Amino acid sequence: MGAPLAVFDLGKTNSKMFVFSPEGEILAEQRQAPEWREHNGIRVLDDVRLEAWMRAALTKAVAEHGIEGVMFSGHGCTFALVADGSLTHPILDYEQEVPASVAPEIDALLPQFSETYSPRLPLGLNMGRHMLWLERAAPAALGQARHILGYPQFWSWRFSGVPVSELSYLGCHSHLWAPLKNDFSSLVDKRGWREKMPPFARAGAVLGTVDITPPSGETRSVAVHNGVHDSNSSLYCYRAAGHDSFTLISSGTWVIIFNTDCPLSMLDEERDMLANVSVDGVPVPTIRFMGGREFDTIRQDAPPKVNRADMQAVIDKRLFALPSFAAGGPAQETKGEIAGPVGSDAERSALALLYVALMTDYSLDLIGSSNTLIVDGGLVKTDAYAEVLAELRPSQRVLSSDNPEGSAVGAATLAFEAHGVRPRPVECSEVQPATLRGLAEYRDLWRERVEERRRRAGSGQ
Repeated sequence: MGAPLAVFDLGKTNSKMFVFSPEGEILAEQRQAPEWREHNGIRVLDDVRLEAWMRAALTKAVAEHGIEGVMFSGHGCTFALVADGSLTHPILDYEQEVPASVAPEIDALLPQFSETYSPRLPLGLNMGRHMLWLERAAPAALGQARHILGYPQFWSWRFSGVPVSELSYLGCHSHLWAPLKNDFSSLVDKRGWREKMPPFARAGAVLGTVDITPPSGETRSVAVHNGVHDSNSSLYCYRAAGHDSFTLISSGTWVIIFNTDCPLSMLDEERDMLANVSVDGVPVPTIRFMGGREFDTIRQDAPPKVNRADMQAVIDKRLFALPSFAAGGPAQETKGEIAGPVGSDAERSALALLYVALMTDYSLDLIGSSNTLIVDGGLVKTDAYAEVLAELRPSQRVLSSDNPEGSAVGAATLAFEAHGVRPRPVECSEVQPATLRGLAEYRDLWRERVEERRRRAGSGQ
């Protein structure tokens, strides 16, 4: 395929469409926030509205850039139940807790960590947990479903009509996949779901076509590619660029940290550590926290731009943000708290950024990271985040991606490769450490407070 490609990078907070040239250059982009609505007391995706935007964006991309393919990268924890060309139930929002009346019964059915390497998480952060809930809340939805699809595969199916499964998505802390067996988990077979799982296709594989008619009136047949889990797509982006031994920090709503050199034996299910599964079916040790969401929660309405002077003021004042301000993460047993007076909006933003950097540093130690660090995603745009991280971890080389849209780039790479095309690899720049007086001492004090709060939470104080 020598023509441009459209990639829909569908995040929890923002959905984006990028047009890529075969060389890997981003030619255009559009953005749309997904909307969530109520359905029988359950929060669900407004898929009709999102699809209308996607089709309009795709039509524009055909008209203006002559694209010949469309690819999807999507956030985790989300499934679609389909039959006869439509959903049997709206797509659940993973940020809703299972009712307390049924949670104990549901959680007793979840497989052991040693089988799935999926930690037991709240809300719908385990896809299987929400499926078990829906099985009780709306039994006809699963019963009538012909196929269970991951979120990116739902959109591949929506545009091509071809249902498939994909490894990186099913292997994303879902409780549905056993990575050491390279097969579905015992939960899938016990619930009779295996027959609803369609055949596997590699991420990026061509599934079919969709006809798009731009205003000129000339219909174009566009190839539809099998989608991919967004953070695993970022991982593929940097592996395709030649990186081998490294730790990837993929940032968006979540900060997802992959360490290619960490043994599975280091994973602690109580600290939101797991084995993601790469597009090639290889388990990759991972730790995560909802860093983008927490950054926004802490800064409130303050501008996101941060400078050194404000970070220095926060450090000098010993002003701390202590975890956790969102579900999941390595300190999920404690509730987020700001210790000390915040003097201004600028200080609040600086505090938020320091919090995310400290949580990243904390997570890197938990997952045994000592190799090269690569920073990808939204936090690249702050500049200061990577610089603070470089100062906190002087023994490691820190690289910042020259194109922070790693999940979209990885998805484009997978789709182009299906046609024998190799886009230009993403390049990275060396990050110089920030010069913040007393940062190491500030980090040590922050960690002491974090561990003390965790100890108290564990003892019920």
